[in-house]
Amino acid sequence: MDLWNLTLSIIFLLQTTVGILGNFSLIFYYFILYYTQYTLKPTDLILMHIMAANALTILSVAVPQTVTTFGLKEFLNDFACRFLIYIQGISRSVSIGTTCLLSVFQAMTISPRESCWKDYKHRAAKYIGSSISILCVFSMMTNFISIMHSFISRNSKNVTRKRDYGYCTIVVHNEISEFLYAVLVMCPEVFLSLLIAWSSMSMIIILYRHKQRVQHIRSTHGSSRTSPDSRATQNILLLLSSFLAFYTLSSILRGCIALFGNHNWWLANINRVMSLCFPSFGHFVLRNPCSVLSRLVWSGSEIKNV
Repeated sequence: MDLWNLTLSIIFLLQTTVGILGNFSLIFYYFILYYTQYTLKPTDLILMHIMAANALTILSVAVPQTVTTFGLKEFLNDFACRFLIYIQGISRSVSIGTTCLLSVFQAMTISPRESCWKDYKHRAAKYIGSSISILCVFSMMTNFISIMHSFISRNSKNVTRKRDYGYCTIVVHNEISEFLYAVLVMCPEVFLSLLIAWSSMSMIIILYRHKQRVQHIRSTHGSSRTSPDSRATQNILLLLSSFLAFYTLSSILRGCIALFGNHNWWLANINRVMSLCFPSFGHFVLRNPCSVLSRLVWSGSEIKNV
């Protein structure tokens, strides 16, 4: 094993270990919370599904890649390979979709009473479960189109190129359909990423205005502590920057691979590492904004008249 393969093995093993321990520990925590309180807050319900999607991404992407880097290659047949890629697509789409749902829901929740969301913010919590179900069904249908097309075109004798994943190889028969599928998958991801950016910036503006309103009260008491608004703003910025950095770069790399193939060893492996960063380490970032915003909103200190 050369130096680069050893480095990749360590990176994938680290991502797998941290991702599995972090995501499953939080899933277990929410199950205990539901068992003891018989209910979950809307943000907790969304977070539980984000962690479940991230854990599924780790199991379907990181584990096979880790095994491959340690020398075991081509251990999946054609059906298992295509089914695994189908699971990878679903978990990625659900992770991005539920993260977007979390960001938009929080922006609606802390919005002032005079905002355009005033008629919807108190009813939004009722539709969280159905929204998550719609996201899951949409992800399953989108990726099901791809896997069905791949099985149908498998009988074609026109072999355009082979796509090597390390643990298996898929024969691509039609480059045009592969490109159209990449567009079909990437367009919702781009839209959801823009929606996350918009909702996060909206929250930052709301929190900044709220901080300006109460700043004179803190100054009269001589308090030098960091306010919950400042901590929430910092955590939202951290979540936004980490999400957009990892997933945007991963989406761009996926588009390049769809266009040019994954013959470039560096391109393919950098894409795999980038696509695993948020599922592996996102739970560190996701816990903080939600806990701070929960104290601002669910404890009764709703932001008023910004």
